Amino acid sequence: MATITAGDFRNGKTFEMDGKIYQVVEFQHVKPGKGAAFVRTKMKNIITGGVTETSFNPTAKFEEAFIERKKMAFSYADGDLYYFMDNETYDMIPIGKETLPDAFKFVKENEECTLLSYKGNVFGVECPNFVELEITKTEPGVAGNTATNTLKPATVETGAEIKVPLFINEGDRISIDTRTGEYLGRAKG
Repeated sequence: MATITAGDFRNGKTFEMDGKIYQVVEFQHVKPGKGAAFVRTKMKNIITGGVTETSFNPTAKFEEAFIERKKMAFSYADGDLYYFMDNETYDMIPIGKETLPDAFKFVKENEECTLLSYKGNVFGVECPNFVELEITKTEPGVAGNTATNTLKPATVETGAEIKVPLFINEGDRISIDTRTGEYLGRAKG
């Protein structure tokens, strides 16, 4: 296990403290005119997502936490368990619904996601930032209604709801930004 000090902190660095894993979001080395220097740190608990701010002595030591990121294909859901397949070993890994991000509603079967784990325990799933999905249900656009920026609800093939422009019809393939859930345009090709 590699040891790092608070003086080594950089944005994105992960470390273990009190049995929890934190990621440095922001840091600032402070050297006051009087007294000892310190490192003001904003850190995120990577399991719970909670962000806290604290100050450390620059020589404070921590175990560096190595987060494994592995691309895996979403295979299928069974109740509240979602199964991902390792593309190299074909092993299936079940992930509880509570671990999945909101953006997962745009992921269809066989889509690749990145599983985040620490010491073999998966704590997060990163979805692709952009996906192409087919519209399975939406009302037809009303002829003559040419108001710009008018949106209507639509359901995509994963069952997620999204707002789309009036000219989009059932059967159209569209691009979606999974981070915001926004319609980006018709899919190319």
